[in-house]
Amino acid sequence: MCGIVGYLGSGVAQEPLIDGLRRLEYRGYDSAGVAFHDGDVFTLARETGRVENLANVLQGKGSQSSLGIAHTRWATHGAVTVSNTHPHLSYDKKFALVHNGVIENFSSLKKSLLHKGIEFSSETDSEVLCNLIAYHYSTLSPNSDSFIQAVSTALSESRGAYGIAVLCLDNPEMMIGARRGSPLVVGIGEDANFIASDASAFVGRAKEAVFLKDGELAILQGSEFRITNQQGHVSEAVAQPLDQTLEEVELGDFSSYMEKEIFEQPHALQNTLRGRFGDDGTTAKLGGLEGHEDELRNVDRIVFVACGTARHACMVAEYLIEKLARVPVEVEHASEFRYRNSPKSGRSLVIAVSQSGETLDTLEAVREAKTKGLLTLGITNVVGSSLARETDGGVYQRVGPEIGVASTKAFSSQVCLCAMLGLALGRMRDLSPTDGSNLVEALLGMPDLIAEVLQKGEEIRELAVKYSKAEHLLFLGRQSLYPVALEGALKLKEISYAHAEGYPAAELKHGPIALINPECPSIFLVEGTKLSAKTIANMQEVKARKGPVIAFVPEDIEIPEGAADDIFRLPVAHEVIRPILANIPLQLFAYHFARLRGLDVDKPRNLAKSVTVE
Repeated sequence: MCGIVGYLGSGVAQEPLIDGLRRLEYRGYDSAGVAFHDGDVFTLARETGRVENLANVLQGKGSQSSLGIAHTRWATHGAVTVSNTHPHLSYDKKFALVHNGVIENFSSLKKSLLHKGIEFSSETDSEVLCNLIAYHYSTLSPNSDSFIQAVSTALSESRGAYGIAVLCLDNPEMMIGARRGSPLVVGIGEDANFIASDASAFVGRAKEAVFLKDGELAILQGSEFRITNQQGHVSEAVAQPLDQTLEEVELGDFSSYMEKEIFEQPHALQNTLRGRFGDDGTTAKLGGLEGHEDELRNVDRIVFVACGTARHACMVAEYLIEKLARVPVEVEHASEFRYRNSPKSGRSLVIAVSQSGETLDTLEAVREAKTKGLLTLGITNVVGSSLARETDGGVYQRVGPEIGVASTKAFSSQVCLCAMLGLALGRMRDLSPTDGSNLVEALLGMPDLIAEVLQKGEEIRELAVKYSKAEHLLFLGRQSLYPVALEGALKLKEISYAHAEGYPAAELKHGPIALINPECPSIFLVEGTKLSAKTIANMQEVKARKGPVIAFVPEDIEIPEGAADDIFRLPVAHEVIRPILANIPLQLFAYHFARLRGLDVDKPRNLAKSVTVE
């Protein structure tokens, strides 16, 4: 949510800043701006709408400065206007600031500053923070230490979440970044250093990255940098190789990141699986769980906490892990878990799932679990993320950067890892070697089955063409395919803005059947188990009421004539693999459905990739 890029180097800042903003567009935003340190003044450019609007304004008349900050804003405090767009300048024009997050006590801080005669030009909480820094700086002798002290003092008075980058007019070779609850990373290059909310902003320009922890400041000065806490004590700066490539963050031959990431799934899942099975071929070997074997063997309850798509992956995990490991599993909305006082067993395990590893509600749920003394594990795609650092152990998804707002390959890898976790737990308990071996074989064969489904993408596009005028759709499935129905409905509503709902198929007659009419298609996911007959019966109930039916069905399940208007056949697969395979055509359906409506699937309205505020 929102994006920050800062550049301090020997070259001209404008190109890397604008390029960085383009790479952060996936996070969701409604305006963009940039500020350059141009000697005795800040040069400011801000525009509502897309980054291209800003780039067009700068074309031919940009700054030659080698120090600047840029931002994409997703509106929280204040409407989408130029005056509310970042960067903000302080009342005395000595400071420029970009900010992600929410300053919860901005109202009282603003009131105090107004009493001191300080004027404001926006409705944002971010300008309050900028003016607070300027006020504290005005009470000190102007130098670099005073710049640091003013930022630290202002942050100590601010409550809430923030990731910031700040410039001071009196310090032409200095930039300060800080974080609390909102990600911030320093990029280290040969001729420039960066501050950004996501390392993808400086891929190809920096070789290493240092991920800030909560409460830390990054002080970039000339070609050097250091990390401190707010009290000024130096922290260890752990630099990690930047393993992303330009190819991973660029579109290549695809028309959108969502399309690219859907078709990357065979390769992405191979990376998730690679090197993660025991030598005997009967169990999963997840390195991030080493040292916790006894705790995992004796766990008597698992609680998953997640939001959105990640939560749907956890709901699939509930079915898989209970079957494989015979452990009771609960799935909680992270935003609800953190505020509940539910009874917690001493042998409960809390597993948090977040693609970005920065989802605020999920992180707060982890912190609540740790307060209660519970073992916490994380599943995330981002190395060095807050979730990776704050949990007791965990597993990386290893699917490469996911840029499209609507999660696709991340969901598949989360389900895959949960299946592997269920396998590992099951083998620690009572899952037989034969059953373990069969599952390992199925998991290793899964990428090829996904590729087989993707090869039938034209069939899905034809279905989307046929039903693209529908404004209401139902998605229905049973057991582990019920969460897939929820995910299919979420994908469709996220990027096409059509109304879609997911239900357990058996719940159809308990209310949703009232919605059935010739203009409301029902999408059924048929399990390939003994329950298939019951789901087919539900399909026939819809057809009896003149509702269109689309069925996604394994190849070995017979569908009676007249029970479905359209049938898409899926490969026959192990029951643990079916949820992932069933979801692939739903991703493609949502993609084509939205594109046929002329919509930008990578930047759906009102949404952000990483939600770091409540």
